[in-house]
Amino acid sequence: MKQFLLVLILIFFVQPCFADLLLQGEAEYNVQSALTEVQKNFQPKVNPIKFKPFLLDYNRDENLNALYKGFAEIKDRELALFSIGTYGVVYKNDPLHAYYYSNSGILEFIDIRTGNEYPYKSYQYDISGNLVNMGLRISKKETYIYTPNGKLIAHWVGQNGYDEKGELIMTRKFVE
Repeated sequence: MKQFLLVLILIFFVQPCFADLLLQGEAEYNVQSALTEVQKNFQPKVNPIKFKPFLLDYNRDENLNALYKGFAEIKDRELALFSIGTYGVVYKNDPLHAYYYSNSGILEFIDIRTGNEYPYKSYQYDISGNLVNMGLRISKKETYIYTPNGKLIAHWVGQNGYDEKGELIMTRKFVE
């Protein structure tokens, strides 16, 4: 009877400690495991008609002015500026889509995200609806991006994008 009581006490007092430890871990990915995850259940083509209202960025001047002043968030949207002259817009009322524009405000790509909580997958399509790349967003600071065929395009760490050799290939500007 004492052994039974001791086991019962251990179950009630020790189990919560172990449960807490199990829930505190973070998912870790490398180039191959991120690719395996991102290749699950993706669409090689989407219907581009639903993105027709976004073909031009009617807020281009306001968006670029904010970005050049160092702001990554204004009113109803979040922004990102890339070193190649493009910029991205995510509207707060539609966080599962990102729109990437040329410096002149013409839509070039659309991202469709699978969620808002890390890690989540992101698939980028051109304005014709063809898959351009796919990525696994680990955190705000880390993302793996691949071609539709599975070749690593970039591993983003903070504001720097690296190729498969670990060489810097692009930068971006975002404010935390």
